[in-house]
Amino acid sequence: MKKITLLIVSFFFTLLVFSITVTNPLGPTVVPVTGLMEDTIEEEVEINVSLWKDANEAVALLVSNQADFAVLPITVGANLYAQGLEIILLGVHEWKAFYLIGSSNVDFEDVKSLKGCEIYSPHGRGQTVDVLMRYLLVRNGLVPDKDVKFSYLPPQEIVSLFKAGKVEYAALPEPFATLAITGTEGEIILDFQNEWNKISGSKYGLPIAGLFVKNEILEKEPDIVSKVENAFSESVEWANANLDQSLKITNEYLTIPVPILKEAMNRLVFEYIPIVECKEEVDNFLNTMHELYPEGLPTLPTEGFYYL
Repeated sequence: MKKITLLIVSFFFTLLVFSITVTNPLGPTVVPVTGLMEDTIEEEVEINVSLWKDANEAVALLVSNQADFAVLPITVGANLYAQGLEIILLGVHEWKAFYLIGSSNVDFEDVKSLKGCEIYSPHGRGQTVDVLMRYLLVRNGLVPDKDVKFSYLPPQEIVSLFKAGKVEYAALPEPFATLAITGTEGEIILDFQNEWNKISGSKYGLPIAGLFVKNEILEKEPDIVSKVENAFSESVEWANANLDQSLKITNEYLTIPVPILKEAMNRLVFEYIPIVECKEEVDNFLNTMHELYPEGLPTLPTEGFYYL
């Protein structure tokens, strides 16, 4: 009887230890975790995926121990780390997502063409695409808010206004860029990643989002962290190799039609790169964001932010 009791306790202890939750943004970043969500890849530990709509929600899940890992924008993770949340960046998997779109009325040749124009951008000042746009304006001799006006709205509203012919320029992440130009004569006129690569020499693109783990998990269970990281990487590979199946799963969680998602995937890049291989690129990106917009990234993370 004692032996059976021990086995039962051991069974539940194993479940407790090896059941891991990864919280992930509800958006196009669902695509790379579809392999985990539908158990289409082999996992050495039980991994549950929850979805967050707001970064505050992700923080609450981490702090309350309802999540052990989180997919976060790199800048959000850096700010949370600076504020005392002990999370470690394991790797980056989203490298391409942001584009400038223009209506059929615009005459765009290069960034200097934007002088005297108004650009719509989602959410508010300090978001990644907003900082990138301001960065390119400065690099081209223009003064943001003086030579170029910025207006901020939720991405869905920008899409509606663009389709209605009330917006000429918008800096958007995919799949909203594709949503906006579909059915219009508008087009993508600038690839932020290409511009960044020209300036930074990056070989991957923009380090937009990545996989973070709570430091206490890393200290107590480094082997499990390694297994989760491997499974996450395999999930990204599976999604790229089985795109139709992955997008069908994604469509169950997002309201965006599969054809739009499929078109947008031509301009989205998901590739998992461990931080040990891309730290220099992340450093360069965060330093640039900090230098250009210190209000949005007031403190750069220390070495403890990276899993090296």
